[in-house]
Amino acid sequence: MSGTVKRQRHESRIEAIIERIRDIPAGHVQTYGDLDSIAPRLVGRILATTHDDLPWFRVVRADGTIPKGTAHRDLLIQDGVPMRGDRVDLERARA
Repeated sequence: MSGTVKRQRHESRIEAIIERIRDIPAGHVQTYGDLDSIAPRLVGRILATTHDDLPWFRVVRADGTIPKGTAHRDLLIQDGVPMRGDRVDLERARA
């Protein structure tokens, strides 16, 4: 497989992940693994480097913990995401 084809596949994968993030409805979340089960760390890299008005706060860890602390939790609560203590209630909130 040529470098150009690999690059195009990688870029397509990134675009697909960005679209999945944009598609998370208000009041719901997805985990990094929900968005890409093969490469959840790629999701994190995309969120760290893409600033296209993504609803980044709707992406949480697989155990419902919130990566960005109190400010992140406040955004989730304002968005209507159900919580269980300091964690997202994934049974109710997963889109």
